[in-house]
Amino acid sequence: MSEQKICAIVGAGDFIGRAIALRFAREGYTIFAGRRNGDKLKPLQEEIEAMGGNCDIRSLDARQEEEVMRFIGDAAAAGSLSAVIFNIGANVNFPILETTERVFRKVWEMACYSGFLTGREAARHMLAQGEGSIFFTGATASLRGGAGYAAFASAKFGLRGVAQSMARELGPKGIHVAHLIIDAAVDTEWVRGMITERQGAEALEKLGPDDLLDPAAVGETYWQLHTQPRSAWTHELDIRPYGEKF
Repeated sequence: MSEQKICAIVGAGDFIGRAIALRFAREGYTIFAGRRNGDKLKPLQEEIEAMGGNCDIRSLDARQEEEVMRFIGDAAAAGSLSAVIFNIGANVNFPILETTERVFRKVWEMACYSGFLTGREAARHMLAQGEGSIFFTGATASLRGGAGYAAFASAKFGLRGVAQSMARELGPKGIHVAHLIIDAAVDTEWVRGMITERQGAEALEKLGPDDLLDPAAVGETYWQLHTQPRSAWTHELDIRPYGEKF
């Protein structure tokens, strides 16, 4: 009997993280899901278990080295650590004169430093088995900084650098490292609320069916990357609905 395959998600939020977890669970993977306030993952756990799958949920502060080591270590101990996804956002907007030292440092810790810890620990276990996928969720800010996004963009720039370095080091050793640029707003209640707040209800009413990214479609993209043959691995992939300007 083959060893159980494990997908560990650091930053398993309600939308992209949830969609990734459900997609991998449909393929029979055991999901290890971690986020701040892990009790918020209970609905995801119940949904996966209703499908006949397994989902281990944890409260996790990914800025704490010991917690990341324990989370990834427990996932690896449960079977074959096949995929690790780092999916923490930390998207904030502050004018530069209102960007405090605390804000800048905290955003960097959440969106860059935590990604380094996650990637390093995933690599530690995957190198021993000679295979696996490590994916990092990026954003438009991974490529260009916008007004008010000095903290967020610098952290996402840094995460992209971590991913590139890891890909060059680990790819020849059988580990697929990829960086995904989510270059659009994802269709969530939070995003729809922000559109209403900033542009008015009429802007929301004008949205077409494909103007926002469908979380399920994003989850499908992560699965497709994971199943790529290693003779044609993708390192960086940007995704957006066809109506998005770029």
